[in-house]
Amino acid sequence: MSALELIELNDRLGPNQRLLGLDVGSKTVGLALSDVTRMIASPYRTLRRARFSEDAKALGEIVAREEVGGLILGLPVSMDGSEGPRCQSVRQFAANLGEVIDLPMAFWDERLSTAAVERMLIRESDMTRKRRAEVVDKAAAAYILQGALDALARIGQQDGGA
Repeated sequence: MSALELIELNDRLGPNQRLLGLDVGSKTVGLALSDVTRMIASPYRTLRRARFSEDAKALGEIVAREEVGGLILGLPVSMDGSEGPRCQSVRQFAANLGEVIDLPMAFWDERLSTAAVERMLIRESDMTRKRRAEVVDKAAAAYILQGALDALARIGQQDGGA
């Protein structure tokens, strides 16, 4: 399935279906899950990248187990709004994933998400560098997913107020 606009993805979700946020990197994929009301994103886990078939299988198992209805993939857009090789890589990952997992998916601009999460982890929790490395990917996925959830809530408020 090809990527949709966020509002289109939301329209395809059933009641109580969660969203799975993905922060796709070259070595890991950070994962975050929404609650069933799609209001709160929580860090879920970090997958070590392997062959794509293994990554897709692991994601498929999570999707089934957690009753996921859609995917939000962080898109690493450059600060000037352009898309470079990292965006192309994420878009290709999404295209490949869409061939094996039949779920609606949307991209969310992830500019500065990892930097924001790292600053928060340093400032708020005084984590060591090693511990930050263990949690930053799934925390960045939660940051990305929460941004998309907040945008969906704003859209819902606008629709409800019209």
